[in-house]
Amino acid sequence: MATNEFQIDPHEFDGKRVLVTGGTKGIGQAVAARLRDGGAKLLTTSRGQPTDLAARELFVAADITTAEGCAVVADAVLKRLGGIDIIVHVVGGSSAPGGGFAALSDGEWHRALDLNLFPAVRLDRALLPAMLKQGSGVIIHVTSIQSVLPLHEATIAYAAAKAALANYSKGLSKEVSPKGIRVVRVSPGWVETEAAVGLVKELAASKGTDYEGARKFLMDSLGGIPIGRPAQPSEVAELVAFLASPRAASITGTEYVIDGGTIPTI
Repeated sequence: MATNEFQIDPHEFDGKRVLVTGGTKGIGQAVAARLRDGGAKLLTTSRGQPTDLAARELFVAADITTAEGCAVVADAVLKRLGGIDIIVHVVGGSSAPGGGFAALSDGEWHRALDLNLFPAVRLDRALLPAMLKQGSGVIIHVTSIQSVLPLHEATIAYAAAKAALANYSKGLSKEVSPKGIRVVRVSPGWVETEAAVGLVKELAASKGTDYEGARKFLMDSLGGIPIGRPAQPSEVAELVAFLASPRAASITGTEYVIDGGTIPTI
C-alpha cells in the first residue's frame, strides 16, 4: 500500500484561508490534513461533528445538500476565517441501489444532484464575491472518472451528476480566470478510503473470497487498473495541494485524472 513520503513545507499555505467540504473522512480528511500541515487556516464541514476533531472552532456541522446548509457554511467561512483563498469541494458519493436505470426513482436522481453538484454551485456562488474582491483564489472541484466512464449498474446518476459538475467547473473557469481565480478539476478513480475497504470486505464475504480476491474483482470490474492497485487518499491530497499552491499558478480550467491508468482512452 502506498504511503505519503513527500516532504511537506509547513509554511507553504501560511496565511491561506481554506474550506474543504466533506473534510472528515476519506479523500476530504486527507486533503484537509495535508493543507493544514502546510500551514493553512482551514475550515471543514460535514453533516455530523466527529468525536476526535482537534480544532472544533474550525469545523461546521451542516447538510450542504440543502441551500440552507450551504448558507450556514458560507457564513461560517466569512465569519471564522475572515475571507477565503482556497475552496476544495470533496463532498460527494452515491447511495443508489443496484439494478440499472429502472431502479432509480426521481428521488435517487435528485439525491445524486443534491450531493454531487449543487453544494459546489451554491458555495461557489456565495464565496466567489470575496475572491473576486481580492482578485485571487483557487477553486478545486473533485469530480470522478465516472463522469466519462459511468457504471450503469448502480452509479449512473452519480456519474451524470459528476459530469454536470465537470461541465459547470469548466464554464466557471472561463468566467473567473481572467479575474484572478483559478478553477481546476481533480478526477479520481478508485481510491482506497475506509469506506472502500469496507465495501471490499463486504464483497469478499458475499463471494466467499479474501480481501485481495475481492479487491481484484473490483479492479477488473473497472476494466483493470494498470498500476495494479487503487490510489490512496494521501496521493489525491498531494495532487490537490500542488494545484492549490502557487506552483500551479498557470493551471486553470482543466482536469487532472488520478486513476492509475484506469481510463482506457486518450
